[in-house]
Amino acid sequence: MLPENSQIEYKSLRKVDGPKADLTDLAETCVCLANAQGGTVVIGVEDKEKEPPVGQVIAQELVNSTITRLQALTSGVGLANPKILSHKNGSQYFQFRVLPTSQTIAVTSKGKVFVRVADKCLPVGGNDLTRLAAEKNAFQWEVAVRPVTLEKIPPENIASFVNDIRKSDRVNDFIKEKTPVEILEHYHFIEESNLTNLGILWLGTPTQRRKLAYPITVEYIVYDDLDNKVRKEHWHDAGLNPKDLILEIEKQAVELKYSYELPDGLFRKKIPFYDSVVIRELLVNAIAHKSYVISNDITIRVYPDNMVIISPGALPMGVTTGNILHKKQRRNPYLVNVLHDLGLMEGEGSGYDLIYEILGRDSKKYPIITSDFDSTSVQLLPQIENQEALLIMDFVLKYYTLRQREILTLGVVARHQKILATRLSKILQLPDDERLRSYTSTLLEEKIIQNRGTRKATEFLINPAIISGAEINQKPTLKTVEPHVLEALIIEDLRVYPGSKISEIHTRMSEVMIEDITKTVYRMVEDGRLQAKGGRRNRTYQVA
Repeated sequence: MLPENSQIEYKSLRKVDGPKADLTDLAETCVCLANAQGGTVVIGVEDKEKEPPVGQVIAQELVNSTITRLQALTSGVGLANPKILSHKNGSQYFQFRVLPTSQTIAVTSKGKVFVRVADKCLPVGGNDLTRLAAEKNAFQWEVAVRPVTLEKIPPENIASFVNDIRKSDRVNDFIKEKTPVEILEHYHFIEESNLTNLGILWLGTPTQRRKLAYPITVEYIVYDDLDNKVRKEHWHDAGLNPKDLILEIEKQAVELKYSYELPDGLFRKKIPFYDSVVIRELLVNAIAHKSYVISNDITIRVYPDNMVIISPGALPMGVTTGNILHKKQRRNPYLVNVLHDLGLMEGEGSGYDLIYEILGRDSKKYPIITSDFDSTSVQLLPQIENQEALLIMDFVLKYYTLRQREILTLGVVARHQKILATRLSKILQLPDDERLRSYTSTLLEEKIIQNRGTRKATEFLINPAIISGAEINQKPTLKTVEPHVLEALIIEDLRVYPGSKISEIHTRMSEVMIEDITKTVYRMVEDGRLQAKGGRRNRTYQVA
């Protein structure tokens, strides 16, 4: 059976039969699927199991009563095609289809609203209700059927797409062996010989695409130091399908292909202003996740010191700038599937984990993401933040095999030199310490990084042996100073400057983070090694 995802939900038979039956909870599941892209509910299979219990038999009366009761517990929810199925182990289960609502918002009989985000149902209220209402058309745009039959599509367009699918190493043989029409049906390009919006977008003629509300339009604008436009390219004629459009934009965007040259022994190492893989992911994301019911361009703005990609539509429901690394939600899931299968995008979610990995490897700032009601912008900065961190990353990735999560973590630690566990978790968008351990354990075991302190006071820093091995000519710094050394420095400072505030101590040891000085001074006061005088704002310290 397929794994549970945004469009399939598994429930135990106990959910609808027996003393622990909870059809109210199941009704909420149906509402949340209906408010997204619809889906299938499978009854009789536990969430964590791959097959129904041996000997399980389903009565038709139970299926009928379940559907009837769910219809009474919901409003605006369409339930279709309920049927009893037999598993290869001989046991039975049943499933039914929850249809997506195209105009109204689905609710429970108690007036509650839910929406599917990844594999979870989340309640919707307040301002999110307005946003959900605006998103309804966007959710269903792909599969809306157009009055265009397959015969009106140029045969060469169909042949080109089918050929691309059959050559892709991301498509299994079962799909490749289908007939051309079956392949188009599989990717939701056609429905009963009529093309969907997605089919027109990919296979149609420019005239057919222009009739869509709304086709992909793109502007590429280059600015000088005074914000004057010095070059502009635009694609407003709907002349290209998404694949050809992506390739054409990459060809024209020469300003995004500049690079730095850094010394690397006897050679020079090239670091691009903007990595081509990062640009591809952001560009494809803008096309894959844009709202096709908003009339606006995808805009690429290139400035001397940054670039911005703006896409119509807010981030999908449930996705925020604070969880985009780990939250998976697709506004246009069938378009995402096509782009993934053709090797044009990462496809696992938003691709931001890959973007963060590459930017961390190159010691660049992570993207600055801004999302409002009708647009999402992503800003990239070309500057290398820390050349020493760049050398550390090169050295480690040359001699160690790391997973993506470990590369992400190492990139953050290398740039900061020393970072608190709480700060590291926030940057990596991790919810708890347990998750952070899975990101740092291998790096600690391989002695690539070190940790010191406990719990929330835990700090991570690069192992000095790695810095030595990378042959980095690193200047001595107090940023990673050991706690006992910092204590000795503070005592020596206060002997020379008794009655100093913490801010004054920091001015004389500016390389040390003020948070470290504050924490150390407070601890030394508690231990009786320092004396504090005065109120909270004007408190001064001296050696006891």
